[in-house]
Amino acid sequence: MEISGNTILITGGATGIGYAMAEAFLEAKNEVIICGRREVMLLEAQKKYPDLHIKVCNVAEEADRKTLVEWINANFRNLNILVNNAGVQRDIDFTKGVAEYLTGESEIKINLEAPIVLSGLFIPYLTGKKEAAIINVSSGLGFVPAARMPVYSATKAGMHAFSMALRHQLLKLGIKVFEVVPPAVDTELNPEGRAKRGNFKANLTPEEFVAAVMKGFKDDIFEIGYRMTEGSIKASRADLDKSFQQMNSRW
Repeated sequence: MEISGNTILITGGATGIGYAMAEAFLEAKNEVIICGRREVMLLEAQKKYPDLHIKVCNVAEEADRKTLVEWINANFRNLNILVNNAGVQRDIDFTKGVAEYLTGESEIKINLEAPIVLSGLFIPYLTGKKEAAIINVSSGLGFVPAARMPVYSATKAGMHAFSMALRHQLLKLGIKVFEVVPPAVDTELNPEGRAKRGNFKANLTPEEFVAAVMKGFKDDIFEIGYRMTEGSIKASRADLDKSFQQMNSRW
């Protein structure tokens, strides 16, 4: 993929991996639009990078998705890359029943439904564009699930399957589909869960991870991992089962 000269929309682009992607794409001379739920974070990002375009949007909401597509169509007709990055992560203990799942943010709506619907909404706009691409951010937990985060893991496994199937479908339209597979990265994701684990640190910044990802885009690597997730992408089922047992041994 040519990594310069594009018009790129990044969901959840005001913090974490999405923000690091926005910085990297701006540095590579692209027009970059980010959207997110928190206007204050979007404005802070734009203050640092005045060329950055921002839009308040909750991608889990149907009305917001529709408004986003209409706004992009009216203002950025050259859009050729969609980055489905927005996501939430929660610790949910089903041994206590379904209450925890029902009372918090919906990982299914934000992590899986939103990128599926947004992809469908934007494909007509991407079709025929030079270097058209959809970039889906999944997770190493989509390959080796964490027992303490069962729904998050399931949504990311779904993103992996969706990315594979969509990549095959869109070959005929000339739209590339990339899957970015992060390991644990030091971001704002799941602060409550990280606090319970002693403010867990992955010792991997979003910037370091995204630097590797950008090289993967340039080399047309369609499943891009880093550190342990490079191995997960290529692992056998036996290897994945072994990793699962090791990671969840304290559950």
